[in-house]
Amino acid sequence: MTPDPWVVASEVRDPEMPMLTLTDLGVLRDVRLVDDTVIASITPTYSGCPAMATMRDDLVHRLTDAGFPRVEVRIVLEPAWSSDWITARGRAALHDAGLSAPGPARTDTGPARTDTGPIALTLGPVRRALTCPRCGSGATELVSEFGATACKALYRCTDCLEPFDHVKEI
Repeated sequence: MTPDPWVVASEVRDPEMPMLTLTDLGVLRDVRLVDDTVIASITPTYSGCPAMATMRDDLVHRLTDAGFPRVEVRIVLEPAWSSDWITARGRAALHDAGLSAPGPARTDTGPARTDTGPIALTLGPVRRALTCPRCGSGATELVSEFGATACKALYRCTDCLEPFDHVKEI
């Protein structure tokens, strides 16, 4: 019996944050079987994301290993990915791994994403109300707007003094 292609694809992990599946991250948008071809659609977390080629390859390998002879991976740019698409399970996995999960995506008109226009470009440090994923303190400070990957910022808790990555809101 042929497995459900969505179930197979949803097991693929993010190469930069392996505690998350592509589904947890909200990157896997659609998986369909059309004739003998599985068509999987993914949306990058930001333009130029270097992990997209690996995500594509991992999807192709996982689906072909599961018995699907033809796999096509489509990159979907509209609508743009939002950190709001990270699932509750994904947010919990980030926290359990010591990463700070993003809050609601911001727009230039308020704290919640409205999809009515572009997100304002910010050249200075972004002020975020974060809690330390290790001790729960709200006393945190930005160390660098760029952490281990471009989609993370590096923070430090001023109570427990531990550094931690924060997945940026987009």
